[in-house]
Amino acid sequence: MPDHLPLNILDLLRRRRVEGERIEYKAGWNPDAILRTLCAFANDFENLGGGYVVIGQDCDAHGQPVFPPVGLAANQLDKIQQELLAACQLIQPPYFPVLSIEEVDGRTLIVLQAPGGMNRPYKAPASVTAKQKTWHYYIRRYSSTVEAKGEVEQELLRLTAQVPWDDRYAQQASVDDLSKPLMLDYLREVGSALAEEAPGMTIEALGRQMNLVGGPVESPWVKNVGLLFFNDAPDRFFPYTQIDVVWFPEGAGGDRFDEKTFKGPLARMTREALGYIRRNYLHETVLKHPDRAEATRVWNFPYVAVEEAVVNAVYHRSYEEREPIEVRISYEELVVLSIPGPDRSIKTADFEAGRSVSRRYRNRRIGEFLKELDLTEGRSTGVPKILKAMAANGSPAPRFETDDDRLACVVRLPAHPLAKRPATEVTGEVTGEVGRLIHALEGEMSRKQLQGALSLAHEDHFRAAYLLPALQARLVEMTLPDKPKSSKQRYRLTALGRQWLTTSPSSKP
Repeated sequence: MPDHLPLNILDLLRRRRVEGERIEYKAGWNPDAILRTLCAFANDFENLGGGYVVIGQDCDAHGQPVFPPVGLAANQLDKIQQELLAACQLIQPPYFPVLSIEEVDGRTLIVLQAPGGMNRPYKAPASVTAKQKTWHYYIRRYSSTVEAKGEVEQELLRLTAQVPWDDRYAQQASVDDLSKPLMLDYLREVGSALAEEAPGMTIEALGRQMNLVGGPVESPWVKNVGLLFFNDAPDRFFPYTQIDVVWFPEGAGGDRFDEKTFKGPLARMTREALGYIRRNYLHETVLKHPDRAEATRVWNFPYVAVEEAVVNAVYHRSYEEREPIEVRISYEELVVLSIPGPDRSIKTADFEAGRSVSRRYRNRRIGEFLKELDLTEGRSTGVPKILKAMAANGSPAPRFETDDDRLACVVRLPAHPLAKRPATEVTGEVTGEVGRLIHALEGEMSRKQLQGALSLAHEDHFRAAYLLPALQARLVEMTLPDKPKSSKQRYRLTALGRQWLTTSPSSKP
């Protein structure tokens, strides 16, 4: 039975999540051309994550999809699937894409999902029906499938069995280490039709459908990318899968610092770290002018630039290295450090000048999931986006640093020179109720736990006199600020709250 895609079909057709060079549109069944393209996607020469062949979708002279699609007749579907199965056996070594039948605007399409193969290089016959077949290696060049010749062919052969780390099997884990609730949440968030069937599927079947599980039926293996996104504690398998946010109130050379570590599934970890930085360390300054009504508004660090720098570090770091991503913040600059540095296909001078266009990507599968979750837009967009965001804010130009050995990647975002420093001390009087709450708050606690610690019976009084004033004074923060009524909501001290606690007299709840 055909499977459903693990992403939204309209997002795919309109290239909202997948780059155009990774999609091939075919108005009808053309076995020769389709087999060559499948071979090229399987070879994944640029480590982009393979691609998709959409059969029944025509395009214009510029390669743009035309709607409504031409579609396929119902009596063609079985014939195409049978011929496809026979044709894929001609690829050497055999390679079989994931087939999905989709309905768009009342038309039926066949979508072939062709991830990068585990046994490259692959070659395919120039003609499926020829009696005397000749096999060639094929790769993708921009939006075209071409034969690999000369130096390109030699480079492809050198990639034999070099599967990117995130697409490899995690031999220290099992399929049961995948979290089905996390997988279901992802499918619902991206709008996949697979979300409707997934609750009734086994973890193994769902994992295979999402290309998180591979290997023979009798001995399935989970892939590294599956553990990174769909396990509650991926750092158990890959130590230091975390983001450390470090605040230096006296500057990087000062003795005082405040550190907070974020762990968990990659998407959640990234979003929580970014939310924490945004709430605590990004501040807008409004400058009024006597000669005009419109005020000047600047941020110390524009959020778009911060987000792009952090997400790029999550995307491109090595998870084999036992080093965290570190975000170092002071009044002067925000620095994102990740290990190792950029791919060697990027010249050091080009990277430092903000011209980083890589030929190869370290974590193709991680990039796919980040794009589906709207955490990144695609390849080679990070540095230009940082430059644009800093310029739009009127900030000094960012700096990109690495070394000849590519041991680390450093992105420095200088603070806007007009940005005012926010208050670093508690202004105004802290009421006795708020003081009691701060002393009672240990780690992360729920509202009921806090009420219990304070021996308070009435929720309305607790919220009005204790919790809301503490939140408004920025002494306490929510762990889920975007979901204030969530049953999983917890509360914790902010850096300002911890500072007040160290200088205030002891007070029992």
